[in-house]
Amino acid sequence: MIKLKDYQKQAVDNLHRKLEASLKATESEVVVFQAPTGSGKTVMVSALLKELVRGRNDDKKFAFVWVSVRMLHEQSKEKLEYFYEDDRTLKCSYFEDLEDRKIAENEILFINWHSINKKDINLFVKENEKDNNLSNIIKNTKEDGRTIILIIDESHHTADSDKSKELIEIINPKITLEVSATPHLTDKVSEIEKVRLSDVKAEEMIKSEISVNPEFLNIEIGTKSSDEIVIEQALKKREETVKMYKKEGSKINPLMLIQLPNDSKTLLSKKEEVIKILEKKGITEKNGKLAIWLSEDKSDTLPDIEKDSSEVEVLVFKQAIALGWDCPRASILVIFRESKSFTFTIQTIGRIMRMPELKYYTKEPELNVGYVFTNLPNIEITEEYAKDYITVYEAKRDNKLYKNISLPSIYLKRQRERTRLSGEFVKIFLRIAEANNLKKIKLKPSKIINPIIADGIITDIDKSGEIEHKGTLDITLDEKELQDRFDRFIVQNCTPYAPADSSDRMKTALYQFFNEEFKFDKYDPKVQKIVLGKENEQQFRNVLNLAKEKYKKEVVEKLSEKRELEETPKWEVPIFVSYNSRYQKQDQPLSIMKPFYSATQSEPERLFMELLNASNKVKWWFKNGESEVKYFGILRSDDRAFYPDFIIQFKDGTIGIFETKSGFTAGEDAKERAESLQRYIKKQNKAGHKIIGGIAIYVNGTWRYNNNDKYKYNPDDLSDWKVLDFNKL
Repeated sequence: MIKLKDYQKQAVDNLHRKLEASLKATESEVVVFQAPTGSGKTVMVSALLKELVRGRNDDKKFAFVWVSVRMLHEQSKEKLEYFYEDDRTLKCSYFEDLEDRKIAENEILFINWHSINKKDINLFVKENEKDNNLSNIIKNTKEDGRTIILIIDESHHTADSDKSKELIEIINPKITLEVSATPHLTDKVSEIEKVRLSDVKAEEMIKSEISVNPEFLNIEIGTKSSDEIVIEQALKKREETVKMYKKEGSKINPLMLIQLPNDSKTLLSKKEEVIKILEKKGITEKNGKLAIWLSEDKSDTLPDIEKDSSEVEVLVFKQAIALGWDCPRASILVIFRESKSFTFTIQTIGRIMRMPELKYYTKEPELNVGYVFTNLPNIEITEEYAKDYITVYEAKRDNKLYKNISLPSIYLKRQRERTRLSGEFVKIFLRIAEANNLKKIKLKPSKIINPIIADGIITDIDKSGEIEHKGTLDITLDEKELQDRFDRFIVQNCTPYAPADSSDRMKTALYQFFNEEFKFDKYDPKVQKIVLGKENEQQFRNVLNLAKEKYKKEVVEKLSEKRELEETPKWEVPIFVSYNSRYQKQDQPLSIMKPFYSATQSEPERLFMELLNASNKVKWWFKNGESEVKYFGILRSDDRAFYPDFIIQFKDGTIGIFETKSGFTAGEDAKERAESLQRYIKKQNKAGHKIIGGIAIYVNGTWRYNNNDKYKYNPDDLSDWKVLDFNKL
């Protein structure tokens, strides 16, 4: 059973509501689902279709057409069949699998876009002697009373072509669901659901960033070709990555991808060049370290290449073959210059975005980064997602100037147990159940019935409240309805923990209770009837709530103390920091990071940099980041992290830590930060450091700072704020 992440569950719920709204519209509508590569689009759409067809209270019947590019329709079909294997909610079929030349209820027809999108081979569209074409299949399906929903997967490869619009015209679906990281459909768009890149990263599903050609400025070129340099540096990075995984205690064998040009004229020659370079490094097909994936040449090791422990270190492939291919252990991508223009898109880097173990690494944070090595003269990024994601600039610490400062720092890791129930919940529930004598429940409760409104009437559609009706029709739940109601009961009682990740734990607790107390079989279906019986349901709700309260005290609250906080005893300014294309280079002479990059700056930050650069006492300064282990953090009294704006080293060895504020942001909002900073400074100075700092503000042309233990800010009275002059400190 596939468990949805929090953002996936939210997206499915939102999409479900939007599709239901579009189903009520008088005309056909387009719903756009925009989600980043690596976010699990197929899984989310699978869950969406399942939600759409089950538990309906109307007479709507659905048939689906799923169109994907190249061979992606096969991958999609396999994923959906796996997703539906437990309950067979929907049937997945190819064109030749259809019965009676129509799509059955809750059946999904998977079509390869390019088999119907070539100029002269419209096999499914043109008329033939058996009338077995797409037009007639759609006609027959609609005549059977089924509502057709069209899913266009990876639509950015297809939906803006004339043939795409023709296909939509032929099918004329009630809803077209466009699924893509970068959607292009604009006609009749009624609803848009967007999964944010930040949410996918927060769940640690994909890399935090992609670095392009790191450390290239220091390479000794000699007589090597650009291809040799690119491959050698990529192999060097792969070896570094192998060592880092070992330090993390992981058995992942990182895979390096080499993408050959699409140009058929240069493909074979480039392939031979690459193989020769790799052979010099001891990487060959013969020893199992190299695999090739081309239409005319496929290695025997390909079937196992996606396994984390595969011995294949390098895969050579062609772009078109690997579209949609998923191999999470791939972390390094080599791309060569092509004779034609090359567009660098989110799809290009999509193959190295996934995290192999669905978590970020804290000991070796470079494992959270993907790497691209290329001999392209420049890179033009074509999609907005890619602009936010890929790092094309790199600033390095000036090690000639820098000497270690060894400041204690903290990092607050994301705690999954805060939002979901762990195995400890089962033990706690059993304890609470015993303490509350839950075993006295009725093992033969009343039948579970589903009351249905009977003979209702609406006299005023604008009047709120319950509609008039003569009574209800009580229907005994069948097995499927009972399962659905039990699932809803579990979901409702998971609050405030994420149902997608907690429901299985709660079910386990209930089943184990019946197993231990009444010797029921492990997953006896009678448990559902007993729990939902009207004589028992409230008792189970009560015990579940008590167990969640105890879980919060015994597990969640202790987690924040024991596991959430990660300390760096001797923090140093990062050796390098990567930036995406939204950042611009600035001339900042005393910045320890060379060159200095910035996206946006507040006015206080800009003026503070001017103050620092003008000082003859400042040796260097570092503009701090936030929310990552590589940046400097201080623990606040409310157990949150505070990342001060600037770390400064003065020529006499003193360290400065300052946070810039202005106007209302210097008020109550700054109090906790200011006092946490002063506690930190006092503690470290006792330990032998020499640190100054505080909250800094710019008022009437003068910089002032507050380094008092108790912070106060009154814009009309700054008598306890010191003048900040770095030349006189």
